[in-house]
Amino acid sequence: MQRRGALFGMPGGSGGRKMAAGDIGELLVPHMPTIRVPRSGDRVYKNECAFSYDSPNSEGGLYVCMNTFLAFGREHVERHFRKTGQSVYMHLKRHVREKVRGASGGALPKRRNSKIFLDLDTDDDLNSDDYEYEDEAKLVIFPDHYEIALPNIEELPALVTIACDAVLSSKSPYRKQDPDTWENELPVSKYANNLTQLDNGVRIPPSGWKCARCDLRENLWLNLTDGSVLCGKWFFDSSGGNGHALEHYRDMGYPLAVKLGTITPDGADVYSFQEEEPVLDPHLAKHLAHFGIDMLHMHGTENGLQDNDIKPRVSEWEVIQESGTKLKPMYGPGYTGLKNLGNSCYLSSVMQAIFSIPEFQRAYVGNLPRIFDYSPLDPTQDFNTQMTKLGHGLLSGQYSKPPVKSELIEQVMKEEHKPQQNGISPRMFKAFVSKSHPEFSSNRQQDAQEFFLHLVNLVERNRIGSENPSDVFRFLVEERIQCCQTRKVRYTERVDYLMQLPVAMEAATNKVQPLEWPGVPQTKLICFLNCIHNSYCLVSLIYPLVFPRTSRFASFPEYLVVQIKKFTFGLDWVPKKFDVSIDMPDLLDINHLRARGLQPGEEELPDISPPIVIPDDSKDRLMNQLIDPSDIDESSVMQLAEMGFPLEACRKAVYFTGNMGAEVAFNWIIVHMEEPDFAEPLTMPGYGGAASAGASVFGASGLDNQPPEEIVAIITSMGFQRNQAIQALRATNNNLERALDWIFSHPEFEEDSDFVIEMENNANANIISEAKPEGPRVKDGSGTYELFAFISHMGTSTMSGHYICHIKKEGRWVIYNDHKVCASERPPKDLGYMYFYRRIPS
Repeated sequence: MQRRGALFGMPGGSGGRKMAAGDIGELLVPHMPTIRVPRSGDRVYKNECAFSYDSPNSEGGLYVCMNTFLAFGREHVERHFRKTGQSVYMHLKRHVREKVRGASGGALPKRRNSKIFLDLDTDDDLNSDDYEYEDEAKLVIFPDHYEIALPNIEELPALVTIACDAVLSSKSPYRKQDPDTWENELPVSKYANNLTQLDNGVRIPPSGWKCARCDLRENLWLNLTDGSVLCGKWFFDSSGGNGHALEHYRDMGYPLAVKLGTITPDGADVYSFQEEEPVLDPHLAKHLAHFGIDMLHMHGTENGLQDNDIKPRVSEWEVIQESGTKLKPMYGPGYTGLKNLGNSCYLSSVMQAIFSIPEFQRAYVGNLPRIFDYSPLDPTQDFNTQMTKLGHGLLSGQYSKPPVKSELIEQVMKEEHKPQQNGISPRMFKAFVSKSHPEFSSNRQQDAQEFFLHLVNLVERNRIGSENPSDVFRFLVEERIQCCQTRKVRYTERVDYLMQLPVAMEAATNKVQPLEWPGVPQTKLICFLNCIHNSYCLVSLIYPLVFPRTSRFASFPEYLVVQIKKFTFGLDWVPKKFDVSIDMPDLLDINHLRARGLQPGEEELPDISPPIVIPDDSKDRLMNQLIDPSDIDESSVMQLAEMGFPLEACRKAVYFTGNMGAEVAFNWIIVHMEEPDFAEPLTMPGYGGAASAGASVFGASGLDNQPPEEIVAIITSMGFQRNQAIQALRATNNNLERALDWIFSHPEFEEDSDFVIEMENNANANIISEAKPEGPRVKDGSGTYELFAFISHMGTSTMSGHYICHIKKEGRWVIYNDHKVCASERPPKDLGYMYFYRRIPS
């Protein structure tokens, strides 16, 4: 055993004295109560520091607490020791060395390396033929930094030896954190590593596939051994076939096949006939390349064709990734990439854009010492800690350093000059922010816009002090509703965080002719102002013949996020993406969209609910009741359900349109189909509760505003006070989403005893005084903006493909493609999906 001082810059060096076995046991006795053996369900973090991106590969290694099993880098282990008093840590270090060369100059033959025992990912940028790894583990006792080399079975107490073995053999905590996720759901085929592929000269064309034994052109499978293209059977993917792929396996015994039309850069559907189940093929790219298929340029479409038999969308990937141009890697603060964890590019793109905003930088990285010092005992489960960790990792430059000159010279001599950028892994951050979310916790591709709103919600719930960085996105939308019969109007306001613009396909300037740009066929060029005009100036309908509605900005945000709604559903309800190019301006002026409020000569509508049928005996009931469920026109409900809409949504549509027919109810569905409770069952409490629910569509309160108990329960289950929940619901017409926003915008809420007494006394009588809350916090100002970032999507659906972010820094555009960060040469601003604008000071 030795005393370690040099590692922490302490006097004494590392030349400590050797101690006997009894001395080691005596040294550990005071700390034995704090040393635990990991139990089932314990998360053992031995790959990554809780406060930084240090790992066993880092210069200082990683320290794992033998009580909490949290890991800390050299800079943060002392903080944990001072905060918790835990003294015993396991120090893990992976050494990377260049392999010894043989007499002929090549590396010596590979041998089984028994010195690797840590369950870590090797550095993808290190050539395994040139480097070898050696893992080192030791116990370190604080505060004197005594070290005990491992393994040390003879000298260590049995409990310590068992605990050390359990920590070293533990698996990654992310594998067992959520067993319902798709991560590692499919098994790796046992035939993938040693799959035999015949050198028969077969090359698979990019389209026009047909079964080799029949005329089927759908549900085709490529055998990865001999390249045969054959049809499947119905049980492969619920589509028809004659089973020729299975017959071929029975005749030849070739085990693996991939479904044509599912091949994308992210993978494909692979089936093992021998194992009789879908499997993963980690070498799929190599196996497909054997038959001339490049995965990076494939996109999942049946029979290799796009809609209307146009050319494959190879060009979109090339243009957005700026392929064919020599991109210069960028290093230093603000130029750190994020590793792709498997369809995590949506998260990486959004977070790169978020942390390019000064308000988020100041809120998290600027408060790093305070946030880290006051973090909970388990910082991996704290949102602000993980946001600060990610922000520091991206902005510090600590994990984005250029290669040293000697490494560049060696790469040039080997003719392998490929500047390496490792990036940081957002695995711990993703595990926390996606916790309990059924989509983001999976390993599937997600919508960047949905994740952006999810992140804003988390920021709102975990604000730091009185400042909330997400305030820069919040703005108010004024909605004007006019009755077509009485011509009376109502103005209401709602909160929003991004501007969603539908694609105005009728405004395309080249619906037939392709653009002049090479490699971008059939792209529609659409003016951005037409999109704004269609969304924020023209009339959008809730009840087409009853209440037309228009929207304008009641306030302008400091940072305007614009989403181009490129995704829609075809007539067959298959998601598809508009193939459009939109001329997005660098400078944007939307001051003309400022709300004007009630105009001279306009008369306000009275407070009413949606069209309903009031029973004749309503006077004998507790106030007026809405129509009974049995009175809903079931024929209209079934007409809508046959179109593919959820049954409960159809019932609500018919109910809230007052049995006015399927056509009117259909328009209600189109307007509300993106709402989170769209498919939830119809609930009809007393007239007051339902009236306010219906009136929330219009932003008006009904005759009664008693919050429904089920909505109150939802809010209180989130940890808020009951009185706070009721007052928020009253202030927002019982709208759950707006009530949560009201709570977050009123952190100074104090329980009003008079309000509580009044509320309880009048609960049964449904007579509640009008609340006068403050409005949501917005940072209103000029409506003039400049573009500073945009996120682009490649692929045919938000559930597949790839996201890339471009950010303007220091006067030039930079492309963030997962871990690769380079200076952009041709930023594709016309092909973006989400655009980030900052206000220009007036």
